[in-house]
Amino acid sequence: MSDKLDIKDLAMPSAAKIIAEKKLDVSKIQGTGLQGRITKGDVLLYLNLMKNDDKLVSKNTISNKIMSNRKDKKMDVLVPILGESVVEATVSKWIKKQGEFVEVDEPIVELETDKVTLEVPASISGILDNLAVSEGDTVEVGALLAMIVAGEKTEEVKKPAVEKKEEKVHQQKVVSNVNESKPIAPDTKIIRSTQNENLEERVPMSRLRLAIARRLKEAQNTAAMLTTYNEVDMSALMEMRSNYQDSFEKKNGVRLGYMSFFVKAAIDALSQFPAVNAEIDGNDIIYKNYYNIGVAVGTAQGLVVPVLKNADDMSFGETEANIAEFGKKAKDGSLGISDMAGGTFTISNGGVYGSLMSSPILNPPQSGILGMHKIQKRPIAIGDKIEIRPMMYLALSYDHRIVDGREAVSFLVRIKEIIEDPRRLVVGA
Repeated sequence: MSDKLDIKDLAMPSAAKIIAEKKLDVSKIQGTGLQGRITKGDVLLYLNLMKNDDKLVSKNTISNKIMSNRKDKKMDVLVPILGESVVEATVSKWIKKQGEFVEVDEPIVELETDKVTLEVPASISGILDNLAVSEGDTVEVGALLAMIVAGEKTEEVKKPAVEKKEEKVHQQKVVSNVNESKPIAPDTKIIRSTQNENLEERVPMSRLRLAIARRLKEAQNTAAMLTTYNEVDMSALMEMRSNYQDSFEKKNGVRLGYMSFFVKAAIDALSQFPAVNAEIDGNDIIYKNYYNIGVAVGTAQGLVVPVLKNADDMSFGETEANIAEFGKKAKDGSLGISDMAGGTFTISNGGVYGSLMSSPILNPPQSGILGMHKIQKRPIAIGDKIEIRPMMYLALSYDHRIVDGREAVSFLVRIKEIIEDPRRLVVGA
């Protein structure tokens, strides 16, 4: 590698640290981050590839189609790149089993992260061999999943059709000889353990739900998470929306919602308080001079957070159109990794479900999440008068390790100022 190449310009701080420690050739590592910068996940992938092959990998060896041994006609199946900030996944299900024949591009195994479920396809046709991991295992980017021995399809081996049926062991209803010296009072009601068995249903958690639960708990255990609250008068914003709804829809082909205003307000506040848009990486703080705003969406499969990339460059119409498209994709399950990668800040709207107040949990590695809630008419003191106004509670959960209380409170105050007087977005006040 040329000494003139500055690693700081080519790689993120966490990636640059590993590159320096391992003395890696940065020219051989494919960058998938913003503007082609090398991320920590890219370095981990490169290192895992090197573990499986003595030869250094090139820039074109990113997918599971790499690591081919043409002499032996074998191909390693590796964990692909999962997204900019995602470095590990859970093996959800083996679609194909040991010894089965697989066609090229046929799904082999299903992986789940806290953001998305994806299938890893076969890069060649052959026999699936050497399953290196089991269902439920956690694997890193570039880790070995299995091996495919190239070959043509032969007569299929008949699978044994014998299935073991688990016998249900019923609990005995009454055990009368436990302590006969203490008789049961005549008026004592005996509640049998089997009484409500038919009213209960035990369903295993999905891998996605388990991954979400694990990541949320990790956020609570890792971050010094605090939440601050404020309230905002929605009168001005509701009036503006009512006045321009029809003309906005005719021009942009999409309805004007509240979310686009909160996205724009959040970007304005983030520009003034950059720590809320930053993240901790080891002993470093990464300040991000771009605004990728995640919008939390609840689905039947769990919570997903699609990201508005470079939201500061979007108009109100573009913002609303992208949010509407994300909602459609979330319903039909077509959200991809690229839709949910790279978020710097998250907005969650529990108000659509009727929530009046909540404390949102951080979406790691982000340092802040804004919670919107139900619009509720309440009596408010305006000057010396009591008026009924449509009010909304706002909540900002933040990582107190890098965001101070003053910054968090000031951030919410700025959101409040813009929402209560949306004209500030136009004049920049």
